[in-house]
Amino acid sequence: MALLFGLSGVAMGALGETQEQAEKARTAPDKGSLVLSETTIEGTQDTLGTLMPEYAGGQVATGGRVGLLGNKDIMETPFSTISYTDKYIRDRQAKDITDVIAATDPSVFNNGIKGTYGENYSIRGFGVSVSDMTVDGLYGMAPFYRASPEMYERIEVLKGPSALLNGMPPGGSVGGIVNLIPKRAGDTPLTRLTGTYQSDAQFGGHLDIGRRFGEGNQFGVRFNGVYRDGDTATDDQSSRNVLSSLALDWRGERARLSVDLFDADDRVNGQNRGIGLAAGVGIPKPPKAGTLLNPDWAYVETKDKGVILRGEYDLSDAVMAYGAVGTSKTHYQYSGAISSAVINAAGDFRTTMGLLKTEIEKTSAEVGLRGHFDTFGINHQWSVNATQYSDKEKNFGLRAVPNSIVTTNIYHPVWGAKSPESWPPVSHTENDLKSYGIADTLSMFDNRLQVTAGVRRQEVVTDTFSVVTGARNRPNYDTHATSPAGAILFKLTDNLSLYANYIEGLSKGASAPASAANAGDVFAPFKSKQKEVGLKLDLGTFTHTLAVFEIKRPNAYTDPATNIYSFGGEQRNRGVEWGFFGSPMMDVRLMGGVAYVDPEVTKSAGGATDGKKATGYPKLQGKLGMEWDTPLLEGLTLTANATAVSEQYINADNSLSVPGYTLFDAGARYTTHVSNKPVTLRANVRNLTDKDYWGMPLTQSLGLGAPRTYELSASVDF
Repeated sequence: MALLFGLSGVAMGALGETQEQAEKARTAPDKGSLVLSETTIEGTQDTLGTLMPEYAGGQVATGGRVGLLGNKDIMETPFSTISYTDKYIRDRQAKDITDVIAATDPSVFNNGIKGTYGENYSIRGFGVSVSDMTVDGLYGMAPFYRASPEMYERIEVLKGPSALLNGMPPGGSVGGIVNLIPKRAGDTPLTRLTGTYQSDAQFGGHLDIGRRFGEGNQFGVRFNGVYRDGDTATDDQSSRNVLSSLALDWRGERARLSVDLFDADDRVNGQNRGIGLAAGVGIPKPPKAGTLLNPDWAYVETKDKGVILRGEYDLSDAVMAYGAVGTSKTHYQYSGAISSAVINAAGDFRTTMGLLKTEIEKTSAEVGLRGHFDTFGINHQWSVNATQYSDKEKNFGLRAVPNSIVTTNIYHPVWGAKSPESWPPVSHTENDLKSYGIADTLSMFDNRLQVTAGVRRQEVVTDTFSVVTGARNRPNYDTHATSPAGAILFKLTDNLSLYANYIEGLSKGASAPASAANAGDVFAPFKSKQKEVGLKLDLGTFTHTLAVFEIKRPNAYTDPATNIYSFGGEQRNRGVEWGFFGSPMMDVRLMGGVAYVDPEVTKSAGGATDGKKATGYPKLQGKLGMEWDTPLLEGLTLTANATAVSEQYINADNSLSVPGYTLFDAGARYTTHVSNKPVTLRANVRNLTDKDYWGMPLTQSLGLGAPRTYELSASVDF
């Protein structure tokens, strides 16, 4: 933490720069990556493919999409948001979305476990389902469990519940939403080839091609292809990732169209997985970080493909109509440990093998109008839309493979033969989510005061079907809910904004289990409620954000006295976040912050855990990413990253916790020209000290953090 606060002090010390120095930084040569390309936006519409300009340093954008409200500048957004650029994604050598959003944001927590069945992160103390990522606002159109980021131009994070802005997330996430913006062909032709290496022996390549054709460059084509394969830094583990995406777009005088297609195949042999603790067993010392706590014959594979069609039409200079529809399919297959528990102080643990196969078909759509008008000196930025999401999910497999329980030791695991595979049907469910939203932002006093109000009506239908006969089961889930939201933003100066918001999140309710006295009772979607106040200070090339928030989320439980299942529980997360990004001085870029979150269980079954801390999230996180363009060699940039987290409770009564830890990354980047072609070389070491540590996964109590990992890449633009 001393390093973290010492480096962040550099940022604070830079605040005394003069405006002249800031202007020099803003217009500096490419060496500092501070040049902001001139952006011309014709008309007044938030049009297809429009991206907010990059902020000083090029790592984040000056704003991003805020759901129903469209694109908004960060200084005029009454919520906590951040938008990462393609440049930052490439310089991070990111292999998934978590690599980007969890690197420097202190409100995003990742347990550090790599090579699992999917990505794993929490925002503001609540776990976020990776299935709730949106692609330009549409749910279900990203790879289901892990998304390789090469086909996206921006990765945006909106913190807190967002029912009004995006509709109800299919997975019920309330901590925040991640939005992915597909790449589009730029006016400048692009052909970029990147070769990659990751320890221990994983090699790969990425081809990115963009071209525009026709009169006025009306037609655009952007292709991204990725292949990675080989051994990872974890013992006896290998992974393969294959991705191809194609983005086509056409832009006319008043209309715009785009089509996005992708096909992804992600496979891990010897995947990592969490382990639990038997009753009365304490937390063991973690084994070496490269230890695989799952059989080397285990595997997990996810195949995704999808297509999205989007169109926009300017009905007038003040009104735009838009619509989008997409469909995707996921085939998921898992074989290996399904549950495990440490059974004694020596580290012996017992593992049960299982099998799971899932087939999911998803359809997502939205239509809407967005426009503006003035009344009595008040400007109205209004939006209305309707959204629809549906899925059909079929599950197959065995929760426990017969005669496949293995007992071994976490420090020296030894596994038997591969479990036989059998895929009997398990379940068949279908979900349909429809919503209707309306919002208006009123701007007054030369746009210094902005008030946003809106409401969304959500309808939810869930059907379950017999895996034997295919008949629809009864009762079914058919209910609705209405979610209001309001926000106010006041710009004290052009560089300082104060804001406050109240917004609700929606998560699908549940049916009482067969063991409850009210078995079969169906509950309405439950609401999570956020109150937030904050400020944003833009110093020209360096921005600070500060937010204080409270989120309340209902929890379900079965009362031990009455055996009645209900949503009588509650978790309340209160926190404060300070973040910063940009270039506080010439040739230096900083991004990071500190977050304190108090995740408290305020209502529980019989009051047994009232006042206890929710599991799996640290109260305190501090993060810092730094880049320095050294004067030692033209084109050489040194990079570093520090992440410090406090302890995490792993059981409901708070009697067990894993200690906090600090991780360091270090790297370098060198840009030059070879035969007049731009070349960028990157090198990075993650978990520099090879620290052994436990993090809490979503599945069980303990997960082993990733070992020291070396990453190299070389890019050339033709």
